[in-house]
Amino acid sequence: MKIAIASDHGGFELKQKLVDYFRLKNMNLDDLGTNSADSVDYPDFADKMAEYILSSQADLGILICGTGVGISIAANRHKGIRAALLYNQFVAEMAKKHNNANIIVFGGRTMKFDDVVSYIETFLNTSFEGGRHQARLNKLDKE
Repeated sequence: MKIAIASDHGGFELKQKLVDYFRLKNMNLDDLGTNSADSVDYPDFADKMAEYILSSQADLGILICGTGVGISIAANRHKGIRAALLYNQFVAEMAKKHNNANIIVFGGRTMKFDDVVSYIETFLNTSFEGGRHQARLNKLDKE
């Protein structure tokens, strides 16, 4: 599985920790920025990630801003993107099982690294159920 990760300045520190974590696990990871804690606009990174996922350059995206709210809103404006803000184990499981999220989102200023890793692992180890859930997802992208 190929994963892409991006953040704004509010998520930069958490992003860097996750990049190190994934590299230690020898996971295939593309870092789409930002590359410092200097102020940037989260919609730019949400747009970049959405394009990356929609063009099949990665199987899963991880986005991080200060709270996770702004960047998830920006990502979800793209048809075909299902960005889910994960904040506990149950949500991490359901985001995959029922929503088949293709981007998972975290708050760099509101979440602890160890919790985020745990939510990512839960998400990655859960399977999409399909069936009635796929029918619901199909409705999201209707013209």
